[in-house]
Amino acid sequence: MDKQRINEIINVLDKLYPEAECSLDYKDPLQLLVSTQLAAQCTDARVNIVTKTLFKKYKNAEDFAHADLHELEEEIKSTGFYHNKAKNIINCCRMIINEFDGKVPKNLEDMLKLPGVGRKTANLVLSDIFGIPGVVIDTHAKRLSNLIGLTKNTDPEKIEYDLMKILPKEMWSKFCHQLVYHGRAVCKARKPDCGICELKTLCNYGKSDKTTKKKDLHR
Repeated sequence: MDKQRINEIINVLDKLYPEAECSLDYKDPLQLLVSTQLAAQCTDARVNIVTKTLFKKYKNAEDFAHADLHELEEEIKSTGFYHNKAKNIINCCRMIINEFDGKVPKNLEDMLKLPGVGRKTANLVLSDIFGIPGVVIDTHAKRLSNLIGLTKNTDPEKIEYDLMKILPKEMWSKFCHQLVYHGRAVCKARKPDCGICELKTLCNYGKSDKTTKKKDLHR
């Protein structure tokens, strides 16, 4: 990926999504941490519906740490995988209290010690809350990075490192948010709308003959 091409991609995404940001609703580091855990294999929209009442009941790490497991499971059931999510949230908050003075840690190494917290969650919280640059690889970022040609890897951590090499550090977080926005609006998983995509001439998939062949099949 040459520097001119990546700069052009950045410019297009900046024009399309200048205010791109995390679409989860939160008011503090812990709320974003919990919301991101709930968002695994679930839409942000669904998570926001759940946390609207969840955060009124569980206001801090102490509340989650002392939550009844089955009760919390019922609260978050609609987000899916609720058994593991509830257990991880409770254990995560217990560790925050016991090892980090009740505060969400501000570095990647400590964040990754927390139950249920992987690199995606850690980088999102660190970048959006604490202003520490991080590349957040969710399903949209993974798929679009491959289609555009920013990486040939499928492992999220390897994609993260690939994007870190080619993106300006100050763009790491925003660029990933922009990929999410573009994945929802244009480059949809079931059917990328290459016909209206402003990245088409900069995208390996968009420039390929795959989209043309698909059109021909429907004639």
